[in-house]
Amino acid sequence: MKACVDLGGTKVAVSLAANGTSSLIGRRSEPTAKTGDNDAVAVQIIRLIDEICAEQGIDAGTIDRVGVSSAGPFELHDGMVELATPNICGGIAGPARGLPNEWMTALLEAPLRKRFTQVRVENDAVAALEAERRWGALQGLDHCAYVTWSTGVGVGLCVDGHVLHGKNGNAGHAGHSFVSDDDNHALCGCGNHGDVEALAAGNGIARRFGQPAADLFAAAARGEAPALATTDALCRIMGRMLYNLVATLDLQRISLGGSVFWNNRDFLLPRLQAQIDGKLEALTRGALLVPAGLGDKVGDYGALALVD
Repeated sequence: MKACVDLGGTKVAVSLAANGTSSLIGRRSEPTAKTGDNDAVAVQIIRLIDEICAEQGIDAGTIDRVGVSSAGPFELHDGMVELATPNICGGIAGPARGLPNEWMTALLEAPLRKRFTQVRVENDAVAALEAERRWGALQGLDHCAYVTWSTGVGVGLCVDGHVLHGKNGNAGHAGHSFVSDDDNHALCGCGNHGDVEALAAGNGIARRFGQPAADLFAAAARGEAPALATTDALCRIMGRMLYNLVATLDLQRISLGGSVFWNNRDFLLPRLQAQIDGKLEALTRGALLVPAGLGDKVGDYGALALVD
């Protein structure tokens, strides 16, 4: 049996799958642990695996493979992944971000390897990219990306048929790139002021505008002028990042997911596509933005793709 873990800044979800199958069994989800010792997230994952096994009548001792699709960035210590994730580790940006811990990193791979035979950890956008290329909207494409617009902003990249990883598995962290210097008050959990994530991610929206992203986009969809102006500005920020990816890597298609995008996809997709179309057409002609083919299950299937 294998366990599939979708780990984000807001929640962690665990599903199971039998070896040799691509069908998920059960699912347990809860808010990501952010208090206690810095192995709290790993302890939480192990507990959730045990709980879902008990729920499904499966011997937890038969779990021999674990795939973890996790928000990054990562640090490698003794060759194993620790989280240096701004929405989990409160020590990175300090008290101004309001997280209830002072962790600079959170242990992840080492505690899991003490329990399970095989463990594979990848950035969640890379895992989702692999799932989208296998089962979703990026099948058959060699020059593509997956972008999540959620609590944070993450990117998985494929060029010439090769998924990009980088020296520490952090390739694709375009959410921490700068696209504007207009707002020095937009503090990202990484310590940057005014990067894409600080300006446009779900948690950034709530901090900057004093209302959840869901409420802001609902108001915009109703045609309320202040909300429309704000969401248009957010689409320019995200659109510039997407254009930069297309222009830099000569991409065919970008698949989009994450709660902020997915819950507002009909409103957002044409506005984001408009930020690409018509700009230096030698690079952008034919570059298409599409909703994730796996929908709101892309995180679960991303974890599965790591161990399937």
